[in-house]
Amino acid sequence: MSDTTDNISASETDFPGTERQFDRAIAECRDIYAAKLRDYGPSWRLMRPTAVTDQILIKADRIRSLETKGESRVDEPVEDAFRAMVNYGIIGLIQLQLGYSDTKDISVEEAMRLYDLHMGRTRAVMLAKNHDYNEAWRKMRVSSYTDMILMKLMRTKEIEDHQGHTEVSEGVDANYQDIINYSIFGLIKLAEQKEGK
Repeated sequence: MSDTTDNISASETDFPGTERQFDRAIAECRDIYAAKLRDYGPSWRLMRPTAVTDQILIKADRIRSLETKGESRVDEPVEDAFRAMVNYGIIGLIQLQLGYSDTKDISVEEAMRLYDLHMGRTRAVMLAKNHDYNEAWRKMRVSSYTDMILMKLMRTKEIEDHQGHTEVSEGVDANYQDIINYSIFGLIKLAEQKEGK
């Protein structure tokens, strides 16, 4: 993890167990991101942020469909969709920072550095909100995380349709960060369910 966590260290957090769980989920997502970079390079640099938002929407819709139908015809665990939303959220933040490109214009190393930068910032947001809300997310169902993500996506699409202009609302970047954090909460909860906690 990079040093971009806004000076929040393990000794300063109120919930070190949550921090460890969060970091484990981040590591899983980062490993997938790195593997795909080795396979394809940063081909996602061609995606406009609106396309990234739509990719996250597809994953969230699939999770909600599985939750409501209770069955899957494709052998892809729900956890994979949550991990994909984490990684697309980071890609969205990178695209907002750099703008989209017509080529794979950054190196794999730079793509990893930017991942760590934006994940560090997103992690810091989670730790701050977790302190203020006293781990309220633990009382929620995984299906509620899905609904919250879908709501954030609808908000993001509205902001995008208005060319990023808002009157009182947070921007697209804050919505991406919230989507990443809700996805990580989902991964933590699903892991706990498997472990029988």
